[in-house]
Amino acid sequence: MSQVVILVATRKGAWLFHGDAARRDWRVDGPHFLGHVITHLQLDPRDGRTLLAAAKTGHLGPTIFRSTDLGRSWTEAKQPPAFANLPGLPARSVDHTFWLTPGHASERGTWYAGTSPQGLFRSEDGGATWTPLPSVNDDAQFRAWMGTQQDGTPDGPKLHSILVDPRDAAHLVFGMSGGGVHESHDAGRSWTPRVEGMEVVEGFDVNDISCHDPHCLRLCASNPDRLWQQNHCGIYRLDGPGRRWQRVGRAMPERVGDLGFPMLVHPRDADTAWVFPMDGSDVWPRTAPLGRPAAYVTRDGGEHWQRLAEGLPEEQAWWTIKRQAMAVDDQATPALYLGTTGGELWIGHDEGARWQNLARHLPEIYAVEVAALPA
Repeated sequence: MSQVVILVATRKGAWLFHGDAARRDWRVDGPHFLGHVITHLQLDPRDGRTLLAAAKTGHLGPTIFRSTDLGRSWTEAKQPPAFANLPGLPARSVDHTFWLTPGHASERGTWYAGTSPQGLFRSEDGGATWTPLPSVNDDAQFRAWMGTQQDGTPDGPKLHSILVDPRDAAHLVFGMSGGGVHESHDAGRSWTPRVEGMEVVEGFDVNDISCHDPHCLRLCASNPDRLWQQNHCGIYRLDGPGRRWQRVGRAMPERVGDLGFPMLVHPRDADTAWVFPMDGSDVWPRTAPLGRPAAYVTRDGGEHWQRLAEGLPEEQAWWTIKRQAMAVDDQATPALYLGTTGGELWIGHDEGARWQNLARHLPEIYAVEVAALPA
């Protein structure tokens, strides 16, 4: 069995938690970049040792760091993501890189990055240099869908959830908050909106793509034609070759609702998915419903949902989970991992049935990823 490493990105640095194959004993490595905002930390599954960290530092601004030795040493990107300024389009600057996705298994060294404000970038040299994708960043229609640089998201609008079809390197999907879901079949040269069936906040125009607010998208490794989505307006599933999203979150308990940010899918079962809902009342407190945090799982494609809270606080726990702060491993019986806005790291054994705290008192956790390492 492989060893496991949990990659934790926080408001004040990054940590690596190395676990044994049984996921019982853990060794902490960190902090890395203490004091810097780390929005995402990803391990390259193609070599098992290259790490990329999306950072925002006081003296350097937004940048990306790269390690080829599992975090023992780091180098800064020679050319981090930056927008091109073109005549006829308003100038924009990257506030921070928000999302990092390794490219297809056949494209070693290729990475994708999503930024705030919304932008899509690609690296073909392992993250050392990044080039913008003009089909998104410099397209007037996309700019209109992106709206303004202040769309109500607390720390800025995001391009996120960059998905690469494991069968086809040219098939890409991403989400924008706000600005909808978009799909390419030609490696990002052209894009098609995929918002049919998605709802928007009452009073807004469902036909206006800028009003659509996907929070997180996931592709099923066992069935890449199926996509799952956690949206500002519910939980959805899309089954290709169809193009219409089906809202499956209405089966969630009414007192909880289907608003949230993170979403996971089982590595081998396309019918199994997990969410972590938050309080969606009118004042948007962004806390666990009723102060009782819990994950919810469906094992039948969204027809039914089950609460998973054993071991989690039963009352007066008002933290919640950001859209990147929940992960699942690919062991025979997967475990879930989540990081909270209160700086706690948890593992959910047996597919989330039993929760155990791994760390307290970390800074606010922005992202959690998990990867297997050679024993």
